[in-house]
Amino acid sequence: MANPHSLQALSWRRLYLSRAKLKASGRTSALLAGFAMQVAMVELQIENEKHMDDPAYEKLVVCFTVCSVLLVLVHLFALLISVCILPNIEAVSNVHNINAVNESPHDSLHNYIEMAWACSTILGIVLFIVEIMFLCWVKLYDHRTSAWIATAMCIPALLLLCLFAIRFYVILMQHKFHRSSRGLEELENMATKLNGDNQLNIQTV
Repeated sequence: MANPHSLQALSWRRLYLSRAKLKASGRTSALLAGFAMQVAMVELQIENEKHMDDPAYEKLVVCFTVCSVLLVLVHLFALLISVCILPNIEAVSNVHNINAVNESPHDSLHNYIEMAWACSTILGIVLFIVEIMFLCWVKLYDHRTSAWIATAMCIPALLLLCLFAIRFYVILMQHKFHRSSRGLEELENMATKLNGDNQLNIQTV
């Protein structure tokens, strides 16, 4: 049988990790969603009215609009999950009782927490970089050299972000696998020790 203190420690670790993810997702989503709204609705002033009859420019404006809306919706979705789940986890984490972790919903809502984390970081930041590219083209349509330079700078950053996300996920999975392997070995050693003790007690009797 596994050590109950080790299981409780693992549960508390998952709770604190879930709380940290929700806090980071909430802060990041609120910041980027607010910035995107300010840029799209307040700061952006389309001055190239003479290009509105240009089909290519009109497509750029449509793409920028769609990207901005998706960016805001994705971050608002992550923010909603954080706001709904985080108070329940915070309430448990502030209780100084080792058994209080069993009352936290972080395990049953694990998929939603990971979804908020992914929307706020990977998907949200990718959309943010894409929005910057469209913004440069919309604002610098008359200065296409500058727009191309901005695009050439954003595309490598986007690729590096994707490579980092994949590498980070692989390392994280390897770390979890090694931790699980060590946990299984500890359980096997404990089971072997318990079986040995039981056999010794039977022989003694």
